[in-house]
Amino acid sequence: MREVLDAAEESFLLFTQSLPSQNLGFIDPKASVLELEFAGRNLSIAQSPTLLSSDRKAGTTGAVVWKITPLFGEWIASPENLFLRNAVIHANSIIVELGCGVSGIVGLSLAPRVARYLLTDQEYVSKLLKQNIENNLTEVDVTKKRAPAAKKRSSGSNVRRTPNLEFLALDWETDSVQSVPALLANNKDTTKPGVDALLACDCIYNESLIAPFVRTCEDLCHLADPRSSENPTIIVTAQQLRSPEVFEAWLIAFMESFRVWRVPDALLSDELKESSGFVVHIGILQSSEQ
Repeated sequence: MREVLDAAEESFLLFTQSLPSQNLGFIDPKASVLELEFAGRNLSIAQSPTLLSSDRKAGTTGAVVWKITPLFGEWIASPENLFLRNAVIHANSIIVELGCGVSGIVGLSLAPRVARYLLTDQEYVSKLLKQNIENNLTEVDVTKKRAPAAKKRSSGSNVRRTPNLEFLALDWETDSVQSVPALLANNKDTTKPGVDALLACDCIYNESLIAPFVRTCEDLCHLADPRSSENPTIIVTAQQLRSPEVFEAWLIAFMESFRVWRVPDALLSDELKESSGFVVHIGILQSSEQ
């Protein structure tokens, strides 16, 4: 996998591809409910076209589902995915998703494979997000990961009451990530401090979000034990290629704190490969020595 060393070159390489017209990238911004076939399952996802078109100043884009979300969710949770295949993400992992929106699709797909999955976004998404999780989180999802641990604690425990999928309101511009360790401290099944992986699906679409996003990523990575460098927090970002200016500005800022690699086509699903209009990058916080 080739490391990205020059933001301008990376932007040029990506945006000189033949990119399909995706418009803004919503699946259907006018539908109140989306019926999606996803990883062999049928999901019913409620969204809010009214909120999307409102004049809410703090943002509304999380009110509906973006095209890349189910594609990324299916890829990241596939057993053939490079992170699962190489045990970078595993049964004891703690995952935090930034900017999850109302759908919860990525969390619904990956949570059964990890110990803890924390969905985060602004508070306004919480009502529909919790509704979508409840409506689409099946007993299979819960028992697939939680049943063995639950059996050890009590043979009569009800695993349906303790799914490993949770929500925390987190505004990158105004909130501190210090509430994350306290929430994760309730987890009895893992011992590694901090977060194993951060996921961000189509979170950067204007320049005002770049600095708060990068700062939040840094802060979450610093939650891990600073003495441990063997298993650093990884960041996986998936984006639709819209604006070369915004993308390059993000990458310049991100590379000031993180080493970055682009995931090559050989490791992606067909829907995320070159010329799809989407791109996936991996970031790892630079060490203080670098």
